[in-house]
Amino acid sequence: MKYYISFFILCFFAISASAQIDSKNKSISIPAVESKKDSADAKTLLPSKPLNNNTINGITVPKTNTTLNFPKKEFSMFGEKFGNPGELYEDRLKKQTEDLKTEMGIGARGSTTDVFYGNFNTKSEFIRVVYRDFGLQDGDLVRILVNDEILEFRVMLTNRNKSFRLMLKKGINKIDFLALNEGNAMPNTAEFYIIDDKGTVITGNKWNLSIGVKATVNVIKE
Repeated sequence: MKYYISFFILCFFAISASAQIDSKNKSISIPAVESKKDSADAKTLLPSKPLNNNTINGITVPKTNTTLNFPKKEFSMFGEKFGNPGELYEDRLKKQTEDLKTEMGIGARGSTTDVFYGNFNTKSEFIRVVYRDFGLQDGDLVRILVNDEILEFRVMLTNRNKSFRLMLKKGINKIDFLALNEGNAMPNTAEFYIIDDKGTVITGNKWNLSIGVKATVNVIKE
């Protein structure tokens, strides 16, 4: 029994010794190797140089503009001056009204001197004189005279045609329209036509007269 115990103890010490020897043989120390040149002597890193002519691999790159070009004058809705739409409309309406008045012969001062429309020859035995207010029917009044004699003392002009027949005498037959007023919208306005016995218009015209002014036309019978 003692023999076995002694054998185990001996084997234990043998194994421990062998393990210590292996650990010593397998341990390798690496000696420090001195660098040929000290790291402090390495070249200092320099920043990369900018590319010449803005080229990369042979491709031209456009220059970058780091400054933004803003307009010298800033846009402002309050700084701009716009026309007043109301005033523009009012001016346009006023112009249209004036044009309409001119076309209709109202709202403006009529002629202050007598108007002569000329001499017209005819072989007709009689003529028919047609007249009316071509503008606003506003109560214009006229007096009609033939050879200085009153034919119609007071006639109101309307937009509907009025007329009279006149037998012609040899020579000059003078017809006058005398403005007695200018109605509610000045001046006194009317148009007339003179038609011969065959229905042909000999002449025609318009007048715009102030109070007391005459429009005259002569029909000469040959």
